[in-house]
Amino acid sequence: MRPIEEQLHIIKSGGVTIVPEAAMRAKLQRDQPLRIKLGVDPTAPDLHLGHAVPLRKLRQFQDLGHLVVLIIGNGTALIGDPSGRNNTRPPLTAEQIAANAQTYVDQAFRILDREKTELNWNNDWLGDLRMADMLRLTGQFTVARVLERDDFAKRYAAQQPISLHEFLYPVMQAYDSVAVKADVEIGGTDQLFNLLAGRELMEKLGMEPQVCLTLPLLEGTDGVQKMSKSYGNYVGITEPAAEMFGKLMSIPDALMPRYLYLAADYPVEESERLVQSWEVGDLHPNVLKRQLAKNIVAAYHSSAAAESAEAAFDRVFKQHQAPSEVVEIAVELKVDEDGLTYLPAVLVELGFAASASEARRLIDGGGVQLNGQVLAAKSYREAPKHLEGVLLQVGKRKFARLLPK
Repeated sequence: MRPIEEQLHIIKSGGVTIVPEAAMRAKLQRDQPLRIKLGVDPTAPDLHLGHAVPLRKLRQFQDLGHLVVLIIGNGTALIGDPSGRNNTRPPLTAEQIAANAQTYVDQAFRILDREKTELNWNNDWLGDLRMADMLRLTGQFTVARVLERDDFAKRYAAQQPISLHEFLYPVMQAYDSVAVKADVEIGGTDQLFNLLAGRELMEKLGMEPQVCLTLPLLEGTDGVQKMSKSYGNYVGITEPAAEMFGKLMSIPDALMPRYLYLAADYPVEESERLVQSWEVGDLHPNVLKRQLAKNIVAAYHSSAAAESAEAAFDRVFKQHQAPSEVVEIAVELKVDEDGLTYLPAVLVELGFAASASEARRLIDGGGVQLNGQVLAAKSYREAPKHLEGVLLQVGKRKFARLLPK
């Protein structure tokens, strides 16, 4: 294994806190593989770069010679993690959890080394707990201790409901650490209470407590909100290469160091070199952003796909041409009593707008083109013959050639 200081430097890169750091150092001094735990509840099927942050940290641990213990929370997902929420999370069915879990695992192994990963499902042990077992576990925590959680404290002070089963969530996550004998558990900054609960429970049960490593929540392409599909600022890890590249080229310059440390596939020392070169002015922001975008696209696709994505980006944004390959989509060009097709409905059918009202806003804002011609505001209806075979462009990156059904 690498020297301890070198390992600590890599482990700390991009992180927020190690609690306690002295314990991490002591564990590393044994010069034996550590068990690095990450628990994830499969509440959504598709991963974005924000979800991938802890997975990339796990891969760093694997490259240092440690074992990753990935826990799929098919037991805890029945409750739903209340972290950071101001209301009770709607429960998922067992069928939804199973479907999401399989998709999550498939995507996680695009980052993790299967040979160095121990995959567990926490319902294997949580499902076997009897009432007496649960009483012994919950007896290790006090209500006052659980109410120290920031989200619970805020909801309690605001007299917002907190369901009793939500109090069980940190207890169950803590028991996961006991079940797998975790040396280290990683999670987002919003998970610190749950991670510390695992450390506390292990200690009370006479085990060596885990070390807690927190990672920041990655901001989305807007540079403000955390990456989320609900904010529309995400980069999905299964998105087409050209779409990923285009989105990454839109991030604010100030966000590049965060993406280099948390989302890119560079070794830590290379990320540090690139950030330093950019900060002293030796590396132009556009050059760095292109390198960053190609690195991330290559990590999830291939180097060739990254090069093609860059070329497609330049074709649209530098040469102001349509992409060389435009998807052809058959759409039903319904007509009204005047024999005209309602364009907002077409945009919604294509998935280029979430609703007809959003589609109208795009048209009114000059964001929709037909064969390179910007539609005028309020141009919501077109004759079907003017739409058949037309090249439709919405925004800067969405193109489709319309074919009649």
